[in-house]
Amino acid sequence: MPSITLVPPPAAPDDEPSAGSPAVLHVTRWADPLVERHGVHPCSRYVELYWLGVIGPSATWLIRRLSYGLEVHEDGFDLNLAECARALGLGTRLGKNSPFLRALQRLCVFELARPAGPGGLAARTAVPPLPLRHVQRLPAGLRRSHARWLEERRLSEAEQLRRRADRLAEELAADGKSREHIERRLADWRFHPAMAFAAAARAAPRDGPEG
Repeated sequence: MPSITLVPPPAAPDDEPSAGSPAVLHVTRWADPLVERHGVHPCSRYVELYWLGVIGPSATWLIRRLSYGLEVHEDGFDLNLAECARALGLGTRLGKNSPFLRALQRLCVFELARPAGPGGLAARTAVPPLPLRHVQRLPAGLRRSHARWLEERRLSEAEQLRRRADRLAEELAADGKSREHIERRLADWRFHPAMAFAAAARAAPRDGPEG
């Protein structure tokens, strides 16, 4: 994987970008029909649960920011590097060892973005499922959770929703919440009333403690 050199190395010891270095990066969409068909949105819970620990929080926030920009500007947009770095809490330095450039590099290393000519970057608007080699390095709880996610991807949308409702209901029941409380919470989370009622009934007895 070639390294990205969108921001040139600094010429001064204070790690500031050299004179004439680009202050703007032109971001375009990385068109990949296969990933777009089977992947997930960069702002999804999947990315937060499984990708964040692999690419780090800075790169996770950056791919979300790039994806949002491409939703607003479908033909691409100019990203002010210094402004984006500050907005993500990564400081103002843009040298080769800066946190912002390291986040850009990580997106390219893990193929969530790639160089697109001088001063350009192509970013994914859908994130692929985590490769097996990285899944195997997840904590045990997340590995089990990821296995359930893969299983559910093969189910109908209605069955996926039912299972999610059941899991949430079981967690609330384990926390001592009553059937009525569980049903209200599921309704708050936009589950269909009938699905919320059924999940609550499966998870908690009628005479459970009130939450």
